[in-house]
Amino acid sequence: MSERPVSSVVRSLDRATRFLSALAGISLIFMMAIIAINVVTRYLLNSPMTGAEEIVQMTGIAVIMLALPYATHQGAHVRVDIFDYALGHFGRMAGDVLARLLTGGVLAVVVHKAWAKMLDAHEFGDTTNMLGLPVWPFYGILAAGLALCVLVYAVELVLIISGKQEQ
Repeated sequence: MSERPVSSVVRSLDRATRFLSALAGISLIFMMAIIAINVVTRYLLNSPMTGAEEIVQMTGIAVIMLALPYATHQGAHVRVDIFDYALGHFGRMAGDVLARLLTGGVLAVVVHKAWAKMLDAHEFGDTTNMLGLPVWPFYGILAAGLALCVLVYAVELVLIISGKQEQ
């Protein structure tokens, strides 16, 4: 694989994860506004906003799943590196490969299950209890966010094996 396709894939992945993280930020601002409105209406007007908890829960899914690919791409997850020195270069590389394979594999299974649940929720018209919001789009966001994480791990795996990953 030449340098140019690798860098173009990484740049495309970077753009996609940044775009989704911007959507996560917008979703977070929306969630904060709902919470603030609910607090004001509950304590000042003695009339809480109906379904505010449902909206916050569903928006929370969007915030997390839209931001997760960016955090994964940036390497912002907590890492334990107490054995790095003892393992040496090859051991660290083997550990990184194993971590990407295991995490990507588990996330791929979750993507598959979330996608199937999204299709079921759409087919059966599943909705939230209070507001009757359809839940299938949130399963779709869950599946899409995790699928992009799997792609990030796959690209990282190729970069590690090819020796082009920055440490």
